[in-house]
Amino acid sequence: MVKSFGQFLLFMQSMLVRKERFTVLWRRTIDECVTIGVNSIFIVAIVSAFIGAVTCVQIAYNLTNPLIPKSTIGYMVREMTILELAPTITSIVLAGKVGSSIAGSLGTMRITEQVSALEVMGINSASYLVLPRILGAILMFPLLVVLAMALSIIGGYLAGSLTGSISAQEYIEGIRTDFIPYNIFFALVKSVVFAFLVSAISAFKGYYTDGGALEVGTASTTAVNNSIIAILIADFALAAILL
Repeated sequence: MVKSFGQFLLFMQSMLVRKERFTVLWRRTIDECVTIGVNSIFIVAIVSAFIGAVTCVQIAYNLTNPLIPKSTIGYMVREMTILELAPTITSIVLAGKVGSSIAGSLGTMRITEQVSALEVMGINSASYLVLPRILGAILMFPLLVVLAMALSIIGGYLAGSLTGSISAQEYIEGIRTDFIPYNIFFALVKSVVFAFLVSAISAFKGYYTDGGALEVGTASTTAVNNSIIAILIADFALAAILL
């Protein structure tokens, strides 16, 4: 484990040595932003909307005390969405989609010797292949998390209104109660950290794949597992430090 962590740190360092020209890095980063962000909008939208809807319905089901105002449902949906569900669940979903894609593509390039070909041409393969993926993830994860926040709250609004659990006026009153802007900042910090963990771990596992097609699949699975574990550990650490 210590050896792998040391290798990971050297891998991160190698990306910053002999970097590509800014124009090349910029084009590669924009391409990765499209792959990581734009192509993930649909799955993020579906997951976040239904999570908000289910959260609203389940809170309403458990909130049976007549002394507690119904607007509390909207308040709880907002707090749960911003602090935990949007950044963490979205990042876990993206770890499965984006993480496996990064590990699989780099693993395939490694076993087909495309990475070696770049090194022979004098190109720093880590900087050319990995750095744009990490930058793209860091740029797109916060935007996807903001989208997830909005759609989750809207999903809760629609679910509460359609099921009759809470009126639209009560829900809006709840989501406007005691709002703390710092929570948005906290969620965005989490999304940036999670983006780095998912992209860096997945790239590391894919870059050092050795073997054939079977090993590429194993690297992708391992990358997703390690990314999810890292997200959960970082989630607790950030909550303990920043809250």
